[in-house]
Amino acid sequence: MSRLSVILIIEAGPYPERVTPTVRSSASSGRIRSAAYASKVMSAADAVKFIQSNDTVAISGFASAGTPKVIIPALADRIRQVRGTGANFTINLLTGASVSPDTERALAEIDGIGLRMPYQSEATARKKINEGRMDYVDIHLSHVAQQVWTGYYGTVDVAVVEVSGVTEMGELVPSASIGNNKTWLDVAKKVILEVNSWVPEGVEGMHDVYYGTALPPNRKPIPLTRVQDRIGQPTFRVDPDKVVAVVETNHRDQASALTPPDEVSEAIAGHVLDFFDYEVRNGRLPADTLLPLQAGIGNVANAVLGGLDRGSYKGLTCYSEVIQDSMLRLIKDGTVAHASSTALALSEAGIEELNANIDFYRNHITLRPQEISNHPEVVRRLGVIAMNGMLEADIYGNVNSTHVMGTKIMNGIGGSGDFARNGYVSMFLSPSTAKGGAISSIVPMTPHVDHTEHDSQVLVTEHGLADLRGLSPRRRARLIIDKCAHPEYRPMLHDYFTRAESLPGAGHTPHILGEAFSFHQRFRETGSMRL
Repeated sequence: MSRLSVILIIEAGPYPERVTPTVRSSASSGRIRSAAYASKVMSAADAVKFIQSNDTVAISGFASAGTPKVIIPALADRIRQVRGTGANFTINLLTGASVSPDTERALAEIDGIGLRMPYQSEATARKKINEGRMDYVDIHLSHVAQQVWTGYYGTVDVAVVEVSGVTEMGELVPSASIGNNKTWLDVAKKVILEVNSWVPEGVEGMHDVYYGTALPPNRKPIPLTRVQDRIGQPTFRVDPDKVVAVVETNHRDQASALTPPDEVSEAIAGHVLDFFDYEVRNGRLPADTLLPLQAGIGNVANAVLGGLDRGSYKGLTCYSEVIQDSMLRLIKDGTVAHASSTALALSEAGIEELNANIDFYRNHITLRPQEISNHPEVVRRLGVIAMNGMLEADIYGNVNSTHVMGTKIMNGIGGSGDFARNGYVSMFLSPSTAKGGAISSIVPMTPHVDHTEHDSQVLVTEHGLADLRGLSPRRRARLIIDKCAHPEYRPMLHDYFTRAESLPGAGHTPHILGEAFSFHQRFRETGSMRL
């Protein structure tokens, strides 16, 4: 993509407001080793004056890690001040995935976001999106960089990127996530850096920033054949003339919420681990090391990974988007030899563990740009075992991972589709019910489909595992109902399928169109899917 940067790095004219930097002869934290960057240090309040209403602002952050700590609150204050004069002020916000809840909330509460892309997980923003008060574009995370490079979202006016330091040569040391930061730094007209000295200096060298991607027709294969391969450099590059402000801070990442595994998540984990043993016995997975593992974020995924040390597996690898607490433990005890991701999604305890042993973990963890961590070519080549959560699946294996009752966005598709379609094995995991049993996660037909039956190979709930590989739709339906549905809902699902199958001209995938969404309709009318 570098052939476009000559055009995209040109700054656009004078700024509406004059900003006088607070110049310092040297950076107080010692993290800014370049005199040119030290001369641009200023307060967050001054830095956000470079951001104007209607700007497209791309910020760092992925699963809370690496989110700017002081610049976004300062921007929210600026928006309030401008609004106080009677003027309007909104921005279009682009991120890696979710950012810290406090950051998202600060802008959403004041209606400061006009458009949001590509993923969010904060209740206030979600409410605004579902009320139609905030535009939201939900796309596969592997598509973000290309779509931004090709101008789908217009010009990126400002990039706000957290880093842990600046080298003498002006290169940037990433922090606890990479996400889309490489792209933001490449394409943005102006760059504001937040240098966070809370990030341990030992993180330097953990990152692998690849600069070999390009747009068609100039693409070349990505030379990554093993999880532990390093194909890039440990720092970001940026045109120093684009850097308009540097803000120093010392603030910890907001921890990712994580609760201990419960009986349901432990049962799901048990079914997955039994499946791995079955695949090994049948010669489809290597006996000791399996294949690289990918797991979505959340308690169920954390429980599955956490259970891997119960078996005989050693020297495992992980190729995923995020690293959670259980992965640190597996690395420490030798179950996992190397983990590659784009961010660290850790609890308070996980953050303390990482920071206390950063020199050890740096040799076992690689953080990459998300266009590489989620790249379909690499996922397919490595033979990744994909394990992702779902809201619901229908009796034929179509999966809804984003929309409650088919219409209200929850978080977004994230990277689940990148891994599900391209993985060696594609698994979707969920408790069989929600809201105290009022909602079944197995339904006749999903009113919203994120992953078609062609992309879901294995469904798992606490009640069992349905291996759908090699099965026709009718055989899939019976297996999903018997293995995955909650016992209370099985008679209802069998009754629906039996009647659908008996209809004249029932076809390859039988449905009763007038009843296909009856479970959802009943919930809307009565508060429960139960009869």
